[in-house]
Amino acid sequence: MSIETTPHLNFDGDARAALDFYAAAFGGEVAAMTYGQMGASDDPAWADRVVFGQVSTAAGFRVMAFDVWPGQPYDQGANAFYVYVHGTDAEEVTRYWNGLSEGAEVRQPLGPSAWAPLAGQLRDRFGVVWALDVAPAAG
Repeated sequence: MSIETTPHLNFDGDARAALDFYAAAFGGEVAAMTYGQMGASDDPAWADRVVFGQVSTAAGFRVMAFDVWPGQPYDQGANAFYVYVHGTDAEEVTRYWNGLSEGAEVRQPLGPSAWAPLAGQLRDRFGVVWALDVAPAAG
């Protein structure tokens, strides 16, 4: 048996833009379906909002996102969660960092840290906090 954990990000109208942004940053593919395509809402204002969205890559990165249901309250909160990206290849992690950095608030610049040869944290332009690091060498 195996289990996977996938961060699911909630938005209020920005889900498609966020999914496209993450696909560009991580080099993945977007799969998305709108409320209109699913027949999930009769309200024309909701027709193009995302009811199911996902970005996935061949390397195993995956994140899901949607626009909260009509009538459902939305509050992104502050520091409610981080999306943590942990890798073994500094070049790959740096590429992800560079992709996410556009319009971001850098909380910890990407660089050496006490626990990893490369680590950093930022809040992207959609308000999602990302923490990235590279595993230390074994031994």
